[in-house]
Amino acid sequence: MPIESGSSASARQAKQKRKSHSLSIRRTNSSEQERAGLQRDMLEGQDSKLPSSIRNTLLELFGQIEREFENLYIENLELRREIDTLNERLAAEGQTIDGAELSKGQLKAKASHSTSQLSQKLKTTYKASTSKIVSSFKTTTSRAICQLVKEYIGHRDGIWDVSVAKTQPVVLGTASADHTALLWSIETGKCLVKYVGHVGSVNSIKFHPTEQVALTASGDQTAHIWRYLIQLPTPQPTADCNQMSGEDEVEFSDKDEPDGDGDVSSDCPTVRTPLTSLKSHQGVVIAADWLVGGKQAVTASWDRTANLYDVETSELVHSLTGHDQELTHCCTHPTQRLVVTSSRDTTFRLWDFRDPSIHSVNVFQGHTDTVTSAVFTVGDNVVSGSDDRTVKVWDLKNMRSPIATIRTDSAVNRINVCVGQRIIALPHDNRQVRLFDMSGVRLARLPRSNRQGHRRMVCCSAWSEDHPICNLFTCGFDRQAIGWNINIPALLQEK
Repeated sequence: MPIESGSSASARQAKQKRKSHSLSIRRTNSSEQERAGLQRDMLEGQDSKLPSSIRNTLLELFGQIEREFENLYIENLELRREIDTLNERLAAEGQTIDGAELSKGQLKAKASHSTSQLSQKLKTTYKASTSKIVSSFKTTTSRAICQLVKEYIGHRDGIWDVSVAKTQPVVLGTASADHTALLWSIETGKCLVKYVGHVGSVNSIKFHPTEQVALTASGDQTAHIWRYLIQLPTPQPTADCNQMSGEDEVEFSDKDEPDGDGDVSSDCPTVRTPLTSLKSHQGVVIAADWLVGGKQAVTASWDRTANLYDVETSELVHSLTGHDQELTHCCTHPTQRLVVTSSRDTTFRLWDFRDPSIHSVNVFQGHTDTVTSAVFTVGDNVVSGSDDRTVKVWDLKNMRSPIATIRTDSAVNRINVCVGQRIIALPHDNRQVRLFDMSGVRLARLPRSNRQGHRRMVCCSAWSEDHPICNLFTCGFDRQAIGWNINIPALLQEK
């Protein structure tokens, strides 16, 4: 009768243990539903002020935690058995190598190496499991802090830009590829004014700092300045979107997009002609903004130039040249005569008009792809976003390197900074909107599910720090703008 060798016996023993381990996991999985039902029954008999939906979510999350740790515990026991088997096999092999017994030091070194590998495997498994659990809690927290308040639906094509008026009454403005710009009541979501003076895509909209006047940039190679007169209707109760339960993220097709007309009524006042048309560009005007005081305006174009105009006379004051490729955005400083322009040439430039006799230029090189936007913050900082999936915070006094870098998983579109709280809103190509602080710490992600959030690329974001209902607005290629209420104190506390 053949005698079984020590190595084959240990292999057979390990196989049996793995089989036993597999059976234990099956038994564990089969009893999960029973255990979850038992937990629910126990909690249903207890007094709780939490809504049932939140309680069910917590039960599910704690159930996941228990299952993860139970599986880890079982796997840990199995790994410990394998370590013991390995040590025994090494000891047996040590007695036969060259007819001499291995020293204890050699055995200890081999066992230590095997143990370290198994320990690393345990750490990796634990990290992956706990990261899923932590992500679940972060998503729940984000939903509580970032709540959808109102959807503004009415454009027939994607919305490129969104802006909030700086004067009373405070209204929302949107610029769309459907050749129109719409002004909305923030509270009711109703269209108040429709501007149809452009014959190309409206790429940007900005409100005058002191008057009911808007500045729009268009693909028809012009920028228009036009006046609107608005009397806000009586506010209606807004739909309670806060009770929407978080669902798993799902992909959307075009059939899920809002209807073309939406809430835009036929009696919405229409403005057809501008007060002033700025016509010095030879290409698409992609963006425009007011200089401090509102007496001058700057435009950025695909003809690789930015132009500074006198608003009253429509005369070209300066043509800002130097970019090697098409411009993508322009922004002005809220209190100083400074302009920043971004371009597809991977740079953005700072133009200084504080001295009337000269204007200096500084070039910032820190991105590896198109710089989609660059905006000012309080003080001497500029924040830039790029298609290279990074956002960088710069100090104007030292432009050699950024003071903070945010790395993301998708191209970044037109960013906006909450000046008072120094929070950056990042809209992405992948439909996400993330919030970061100026040091690069991620604060939250806006909810995005089959019930709320954008269904296609998010193009722009805009903060409204003083509005009591909505303090952040986003717009995208799903033809809608969305108003969000961000609980900033809670957001900063979570950090």
